Amino acid sequence: MNLDPRVTPARPDLAAAHLRGKVKAQQLVEGTAQEVIAGIAPLRSEPRPDAPLLTEALFGERVTIYETDEEGWAWGQLKSDGYVGWLPAAMLLAPGPPPTHKVAALRTFVFPGPSIKLPPIDALPLGAQIAVSRQQESFAVTASGGFVPAQHLAPLAASEPDFVAVAERFLGVPYLWGGKSSLGLDCSGLVQVALTACGITCTRDSDMQESALGKPASLAGLQSGDLIFWKGHVAIARGRNSMIHANAFHMAVAIEPVAEALGRIGATGSQVTSVRRLK
Repeated sequence: MNLDPRVTPARPDLAAAHLRGKVKAQQLVEGTAQEVIAGIAPLRSEPRPDAPLLTEALFGERVTIYETDEEGWAWGQLKSDGYVGWLPAAMLLAPGPPPTHKVAALRTFVFPGPSIKLPPIDALPLGAQIAVSRQQESFAVTASGGFVPAQHLAPLAASEPDFVAVAERFLGVPYLWGGKSSLGLDCSGLVQVALTACGITCTRDSDMQESALGKPASLAGLQSGDLIFWKGHVAIARGRNSMIHANAFHMAVAIEPVAEALGRIGATGSQVTSVRRLK
């Protein structure tokens, strides 16, 4: 059985118990539910701070942890998209109350009290999930006692109407491999964050997205919201003539003419592999 290692919690020495009979490992363990308590938690390929960033987990995200080492790294699987890797254990705790709201602004702050003049104790990215226990003046008070500007939040079930418009809000954000916030993101991270804001389930990497999202379309009939795929890259069409994508050429989220991008990327030997239409 061919299991994608990116979303399969299995190593030669350790694997999730639910994979019994599907993988070979020295030990099978039941996972422990945890919750991300930092604004952004890095998910890395190895248990060290200089290891490659695979993706990021946002505040409130649930994670199943299978091992915590002596150096303070926890190996587990994200509930949202199934990605597997190492997280700083200090950024995790046992789950609290279920989330009621999500961050609808590109970024907001958590204050220790009901005043914007107080030093923030954390910053939360778009899509972070929080449990609101009550309202106090213009603030939503979280279950852990933080104060978040209520106007930056939306009910958990709320959805943005246009994921292209969400992506455009990230214009100029620096390119960051594995990133998925306004501090930095990569091409598939931009797509995932934008679609998730609209209530559309989305996998993490561009090859996964190409396999899972939408139906075939064509460059000739390009429409706003179509996803254009190359090997290892994805862009979002804004219409027939322009597109937006996080890319290493601009080192940022950029809007550029489709023809110009096709020519530039094609000159490197990479051709479009497909166009997918979500609706």
